[in-house]
Amino acid sequence: MHIPKRYFHDRLVVLLLSINTFLALLGGILVLFRLDAGGSDVYIVQYRANLGLSAFKRGGSAPLLSFAVFGLLVLAVHVILSMRVYPVRRQFAITILAMASLLLCLSIIVSNALLILR
Repeated sequence: MHIPKRYFHDRLVVLLLSINTFLALLGGILVLFRLDAGGSDVYIVQYRANLGLSAFKRGGSAPLLSFAVFGLLVLAVHVILSMRVYPVRRQFAITILAMASLLLCLSIIVSNALLILR
């Protein structure tokens, strides 16, 4: 894949790449540190508001580990998309990176909310 020559010289792009990398690593580390290594293997992994009293669905640690994988996947896909779009439109590339920041923030919030309910 060809990396545009001016892509890494753009300060806003480098700032957004740094923020996205930090958020992806932060989300993964927060999830990994909050899981019990040897304790109970039952976590609340879903909340369904329409089910009434049985709104909380329990599960193992694999759905919560998928939040860490999701953060890294979002980072990789958005960086690749941004690099491919940058030569055509700089604004679209920056928007793609900004949307990745929003998605990573929401992922951290949701994973934290599910881990607090344990």
